[in-house]
Amino acid sequence: MWRGILVLILLAISTVAADAQRRQINPIPFSHEPCSVLDGRPCTPSYCSPLEPGPCIPEIDYPYGQNLQLTIQSVPSDADRAKYQKPDHDLDTIGDLFAELRTCWSPPPSDDARAGMQMSVRFSFNKAGGLIGPPRLTYATAGVPADTRTTYLNAINSSLKACLPLKLTGGLGGALAGRPIAIRYVDNRDLGK
Repeated sequence: MWRGILVLILLAISTVAADAQRRQINPIPFSHEPCSVLDGRPCTPSYCSPLEPGPCIPEIDYPYGQNLQLTIQSVPSDADRAKYQKPDHDLDTIGDLFAELRTCWSPPPSDDARAGMQMSVRFSFNKAGGLIGPPRLTYATAGVPADTRTTYLNAINSSLKACLPLKLTGGLGGALAGRPIAIRYVDNRDLGK
């Protein structure tokens, strides 16, 4: 009888230890860890079951999504100033590309500008770092006169043309070719009007 109780206690302890080990969140993202069909777990960033208590916590956090979106402010905050430094090498990462696009922006003169104006455009690059067609306007601040929108769109087009062609590495050029990039321009200058 004591053997049976001892076996049950050892079995319960081993089950609790195995369960605690299985529930640990892996700090290494799944894409950097080898995965096999023989593993006892799925090869996904997070795995949830209705039978498991607690929240489902993803194991990975990508810094950029599938749709490449960027916000460019006319006057960057002190915390973001480093993001507005032009790279001194060929563009090899998405971060380098975004930094280059941020340094290209020159807002319209304050006489033609509107405080708080926001405008978004969408475009794509080719492998050589040039634009595939003109940027397409996707958003403009509501209630803004047409001439102000035209002024900002002209400023965006001239800023992008001044930067082109971008010096992309072969890897980044191949990865970016044809992928849409959306940029939201925010004129946060104090225009005193």
